[in-house]
Amino acid sequence: MDESGGSGQPRSGSDEAPERPAGQSTPADDTARPEPRPSENRPAPHTPADGATPARTDPSPGHQPPAPTEPPADHRTATPTESPQQHPDPSADHGTPARPEPQADTAPAAAFRSDDDADAPTPATPTGDRKPPQRPKEPGGGILMGRPFGVPVYVAPSWFLVAALITWVFGGQLDRVLPELGNARYLVSLFFAVAFYASVLVHELAHTIAALRFKLPVRRIQLQFFGGVSEIEKESETPGREFVLAFVGPLLSLVLAGVFYVALQTVEPGTVPGVLLAGLMISNLIVAAFNLLPGLPLDGGRMLRAVVWKITGKPMSGTVAAAWVGRALAVSVLIGLPLLTQSGALGTGAEDLGGMDTVTDALLAAILAAIIWTGAGNSLRMARLREHLPELRARNLTRRAVPVQTDTPLSEALRRANDAGARALVVVDAEGEPLSLVREAAIVGVPEHRRPWVAVSGLAQELTDGMRVSAELAGEDLLDALRAAPATEYLVVEDSGEIYGVLSAADVERAFVKAMARPS
Repeated sequence: MDESGGSGQPRSGSDEAPERPAGQSTPADDTARPEPRPSENRPAPHTPADGATPARTDPSPGHQPPAPTEPPADHRTATPTESPQQHPDPSADHGTPARPEPQADTAPAAAFRSDDDADAPTPATPTGDRKPPQRPKEPGGGILMGRPFGVPVYVAPSWFLVAALITWVFGGQLDRVLPELGNARYLVSLFFAVAFYASVLVHELAHTIAALRFKLPVRRIQLQFFGGVSEIEKESETPGREFVLAFVGPLLSLVLAGVFYVALQTVEPGTVPGVLLAGLMISNLIVAAFNLLPGLPLDGGRMLRAVVWKITGKPMSGTVAAAWVGRALAVSVLIGLPLLTQSGALGTGAEDLGGMDTVTDALLAAILAAIIWTGAGNSLRMARLREHLPELRARNLTRRAVPVQTDTPLSEALRRANDAGARALVVVDAEGEPLSLVREAAIVGVPEHRRPWVAVSGLAQELTDGMRVSAELAGEDLLDALRAAPATEYLVVEDSGEIYGVLSAADVERAFVKAMARPS
């Protein structure tokens, strides 16, 4: 199945979490900072563009979407065994830029504490002892198995659980078909489990190759409990590409089923190769059929989304339709699968089913239904985020800041900030050039009685090129800039290089969460 995952949510590069200010106020020093820009001069947020769902996922007989985990831009694809994705959260009341006016509902400037944080961090170390933020490491997700086409493939720890389950179940079937194998049947069953997941990998590679062909970056492929997931970081630009990207996975599963069927004709029935080939043929047919069900997060849901998108011209309309069909499928699987098994419609007579088989069938149905329901909901939330993403602008999320010299006592700096209604401090040199940012979490960690004796330079994070962002950045461009240099705060500057304010990663995350929750 296909679905957007990924993660467009910026991550913090420091170990301290921002805190809610203590609320301290003092006189001001208007000479320390340029005159704040009136709110009328601030541009209004953009209206959302036609949204498209962020990542894609598709499941193989059991997989399912990440987040963005990671935040918003990733695209996931999974086969009927896949998992959903996650994403961030923003606050509507983020302050305006260094120049912009303070918000009415933000905490006092001197407190420098964010609304969602409760634990007080430890005091920061001096700038000289701090390393500049590092570029994020490549995403993990289990054991790295290789890099076909340059895309890392991971096996999640949950795979070993499902491999053991397949080995046990298939081993029991082998005992009835080939009783002479004895305990060796479990070795044959383990081989089947590995071969089956190799088929799932081929399914996911089909999505990956199609994505690369359309110049959509693929973050990783992960094999997990109920199948696999291809995390595609960008959305398809047209409904036609979306349809092709979703369809190639089930198509490859059908091709594999045909290959195993042809190979089955060349071996003697009732032998180990014959049983293995028959099992792989049937399992790939199940993977293809399951993924073709027309509901998100399955591949069939992506195909339905593309069709509705083409008819209406609105990606969001396609997502809403496919997500609700996916939820209806989840309910159908929850109720219908146990009933079909009990009726013998799936090939087993009701008289052959014991109490344990009934419980197993009900548990399997519940897991599949949960995966589909969750994936459909995640796809819908990610589509909302995509639609509202252009509204998230650095200029509108930036906090007002005041410039201070390196040797300024913290108490004096907070006095100036409080008087100016600011929530951030920028350390500058004698010429007014920014050198570092005083971290909000570090300020909260300094007891009030020590603040007159602590210089702001000892609480600051040295500025790197990646920590300077343009006030004009918005949407995916803003996310890409924050992902490239993880940090807790960023200096926002005008195109002229003039300081505009400080952008907090926590504010951006809250903005994302709010965007995902907001209806279209």
